[in-house]
Amino acid sequence: MDVIYAAEKRSIAELLRDYLNQDVDPDDIDVTENPGETGSFYIGWRLNRYRLSPGGEIRSAAHERRSRRPT
Repeated sequence: MDVIYAAEKRSIAELLRDYLNQDVDPDDIDVTENPGETGSFYIGWRLNRYRLSPGGEIRSAAHERRSRRPT
């Protein structure tokens, strides 16, 4: 497990690269704090959005929305 202590773009780009199996340039990502969860960040890359948990897990924002819908 990778733990992120701050929104350091190089580390976040490496995690995103592993998650997507694609090259990700740190200069190409936008990182913003997630006010709903301490230590969590939102990541924008190209036209996609992702969420980075305090424990270092990345998920697509679309996946997060789908998993919260009632069945």
